[in-house]
Amino acid sequence: MLTSLPNLLTYARILMVPGLVGAFYLEGDVANWTALTLFVLAAVTDYFDGYFARAWHQVSALGRMLDPIADKLLVSAALFMLVAKGTIGWDSVLAAIVILSREILVSGLREFLASVRVSVPVSQLAKWKTAIQMIAIGFLLAGPAGDKLVPYVTQTGTALLWIAALLTLYTGYDYLNAGLRHVIQEDESAAGKTGPASNKPASNG
Repeated sequence: MLTSLPNLLTYARILMVPGLVGAFYLEGDVANWTALTLFVLAAVTDYFDGYFARAWHQVSALGRMLDPIADKLLVSAALFMLVAKGTIGWDSVLAAIVILSREILVSGLREFLASVRVSVPVSQLAKWKTAIQMIAIGFLLAGPAGDKLVPYVTQTGTALLWIAALLTLYTGYDYLNAGLRHVIQEDESAAGKTGPASNKPASNG
């Protein structure tokens, strides 16, 4: 399973992250197009690793662990570099922070829920959020280079980023609410097993 095609695609996606970061240090429009190309390739591997894993019955624990990590590394690296380069202006940094905060929150919740063997299914709205978020990042990676070919590419990316951030708040709250219910149930269950401390003095007999 370590060298199955789905896992190899996931490894490739992780390896593309340093390349994506490095692309920002290239000169001129080459930086934008190289970063966009790597991002699109990574997004394609994200689709196909899941598709092949299900179609060929090669779903593995390693793949389930690495897949969300690869996604978060890719999105986080792209957003950080876009802010650093100034494509995401200071008036839109909040949208990026909201998206990154949600990713951290979901990671923590998934780790806890996995420990109690609880699975929270991904809603259709969350899937739409992810799709809009990826499209927004794609537009922003094209940035000024894209604006030279089609007007308002950067502005469109910024608008889509805000839409993704708003959907992130909604779906993140939904996910947090579901996770907290399980946390409270775990605490109540643990308290019930422990029971109230007895006031009866211990016997010396």
